[in-house]
Amino acid sequence: MTSTDSLAEATFGGGCFWCTEALFKMLNGVVEVFPGYAGGHVPNPTYEAVCTQTTGHAEVVRVRFRPEILSYEALVEYFFLTHDPTTLNRQGNDVGPQYRSVIFYHTPEQKAIAEKVKARLEAQKVFDKPIVTAIEPLRNFYPAEKYHWDYYARNPEKPYCALVIAPKLQKARAKFHALLKPEVR
Repeated sequence: MTSTDSLAEATFGGGCFWCTEALFKMLNGVVEVFPGYAGGHVPNPTYEAVCTQTTGHAEVVRVRFRPEILSYEALVEYFFLTHDPTTLNRQGNDVGPQYRSVIFYHTPEQKAIAEKVKARLEAQKVFDKPIVTAIEPLRNFYPAEKYHWDYYARNPEKPYCALVIAPKLQKARAKFHALLKPEVR
């Protein structure tokens, strides 16, 4: 057995992929996180093209994880609770369809779990407004340009990283302490 034999994959869009990547990289059981684009109609999109809001793509992360350590259900709940799933095509000051809240499921089981978690959070009235997160089949995934990979880890002093991403990570550390890798707790 190789080290990747027991890995599962999940794909989430929760605003800027720099934020989403940094949030998921903290989780125990997550092995890799790749920023990219999904959900659009243009093959091999570039960041510049996606920013024109004409390709239909969302900024997403593909998460490779060990389901025996971290369940897909836990990933979905973490996703919902670490961004604002009640704003359409927006996360904070990032506005446009590329920043939409979306779960791209890989299997029918993932779809069922995502719908169950969304319905539970709605029933519990966790948010003041309705959840607008789309749950769609993953039809395509295009890796982002390499300069987007590990952006926060390489650029923590940049204004966006310091003012937007760092506070999100701090909140996640406090709220999800038990789910985190020991080195980031």
